[in-house]
Amino acid sequence: MRDGEARGRAKPANPRRGTSRVGGSEARVAQTYARLAPIYDLLFGGVLEPGRRRMTAVVRVLAPATLLEVGVGTGLALPGYPPAARIVGIDLSQDMLERARERAARLPDHRIAIEQMNAERMRFADASFDCVTVPYVLSVTPRPAELVREIRRVCKPNGTIVVLNHFSGSPAWWLLERAVRSAADHVGFRSDFRYEEQILAHDWRVLSLEAVNLFGLSRLVVLRNRA
Repeated sequence: MRDGEARGRAKPANPRRGTSRVGGSEARVAQTYARLAPIYDLLFGGVLEPGRRRMTAVVRVLAPATLLEVGVGTGLALPGYPPAARIVGIDLSQDMLERARERAARLPDHRIAIEQMNAERMRFADASFDCVTVPYVLSVTPRPAELVREIRRVCKPNGTIVVLNHFSGSPAWWLLERAVRSAADHVGFRSDFRYEEQILAHDWRVLSLEAVNLFGLSRLVVLRNRA
């Protein structure tokens, strides 16, 4: 899939969903990741790679025809997705997306479209994707509830949503939360991010839950979207 094909399926922006203009907290997120883009892979590539590998392994088993990655960043997960899927990756940061496009160009066997988009107000039509992956995004988006609403909207009924994120509450997180709390606001990172509030509060079905990454600090949650 090329960029033009993905845009052809997208719904025009409307006042309820906002426009492509970035403002307020969106601008702060974009500015933060503009600064991080040159060093993102170095900082977060290796340390978070086990979770990405497990996420993409789950997606390969699912073998979706259409796949959306929300928060594609520099495209670190792209090589692990099944080549047969039509893949769309979105992110708010143009600086991150430039690196994602370079990575996608090195994957000629994959059909990948990369688009700049606010995931809290996506331009895609309802029920556009068989599978939606959300790696390390929920705890850095300004409005998690709006992001959840949107990923459920664009995922097909009974489709699969794969969330990869940290959730607080374990003894290890108790220590880490206190270590990072003072710096968390600078990168938009919520150290206090609870599974019960962000996952169990919604009416999707939890298919599986497993610990990933060092000390099991992240969780991979596979969800069935409501019919």
